[in-house]
Amino acid sequence: MIKGNLLREKIDACGFKLVYVAKQVGVSYQAFLKKLNNETEFKASEVMILKELLHLTDDEVMEIFFT
Repeated sequence: MIKGNLLREKIDACGFKLVYVAKQVGVSYQAFLKKLNNETEFKASEVMILKELLHLTDDEVMEIFFT
């Protein structure tokens, strides 16, 4: 289970819209919302794209996706 609220905060802090982030990850906006709301899981490749796009540290990745 991810911390969707924390991920949304990071997206907002970077000034990105969810639609843009979804496109960068390679999923539809609806699919991205399902991932944010813990209805489906992020793939490892998607997590890595988000890490790079949002300039997340390893600790932030662990906190958002693995705790």
